[in-house]
Amino acid sequence: MKYVICHSGGVSSGECALSIAKKYGSENLILLNHNINGTVESESTKKFKADIASYLGVDITYANHKDWETVTPISVCVDAKAWKIAKGGKIGDVLCTNRLKTEPFQRWMDKNDQNKENVYVYGFDLSEPTRITRRSQIMGSNGFKTAYPMIWDESEIVRISDVGIEKPAIYDKFKHSNCIGCLKAGWQHWYIVFCTRKDIWEEAKTGEDEIGYAIHKDANGPVYLEDKEELFNAMVLAGVEPTENIKQQTFWAQAKKKVKLHQADMDDLEQHDKGVCLECMA
Repeated sequence: MKYVICHSGGVSSGECALSIAKKYGSENLILLNHNINGTVESESTKKFKADIASYLGVDITYANHKDWETVTPISVCVDAKAWKIAKGGKIGDVLCTNRLKTEPFQRWMDKNDQNKENVYVYGFDLSEPTRITRRSQIMGSNGFKTAYPMIWDESEIVRISDVGIEKPAIYDKFKHSNCIGCLKAGWQHWYIVFCTRKDIWEEAKTGEDEIGYAIHKDANGPVYLEDKEELFNAMVLAGVEPTENIKQQTFWAQAKKKVKLHQADMDDLEQHDKGVCLECMA
């Protein structure tokens, strides 16, 4: 039996590996990763995965899409002409996760854990009870065991700070170490993409055109990336910082205020350019 760490490159997955190694020994774990194209997976994420492996003295085991070096989450969706998987008439998970991670993971388990002896380790914590329940049910229904070290007693958890490993630099702007341009992410994430990775933004816009449907939707239906460009340009001009390290509600409240103030300043300047002072018009 081995403890198979779902070694995603996030801090929680790294701390899972450290905690399992402390409790059961490095020789009893497998660092299982799905390598993702470097255009969307941060170099700092790849380095973090390697740093954890080096500290533990364990090689990373890969379960990759056959063309992982060239395909992107957007390109696999465009090839399939869909953003999400249809399941029994219902819309399921995002298709890129299935193609780049779930299918390679299933193939690896079929080949390497036919007797279902291993324990599969996930980085979900106490704030994610629904994800823990769902993952336990999915894996359990197929006969696989799971573990969640991030819900252990704090004394049993090894933090990366305890061993001198730095978190990936991607956390400077993003709240997760996921793909840049994550198809599960909301508009705050995509504002960062708009500001810092126009190549991914444009690829996604082209993908929406080719698939014929938007990545995002709200209560009124699909919302295309192009629909947000006017707002995002206004936010850039108003100096709204591209970050996920501010709570969503606070971020959008601050953005709205900054855009409004910037527009008022621009209106004031325009009036002065015409030789009219707004204070004199009161």
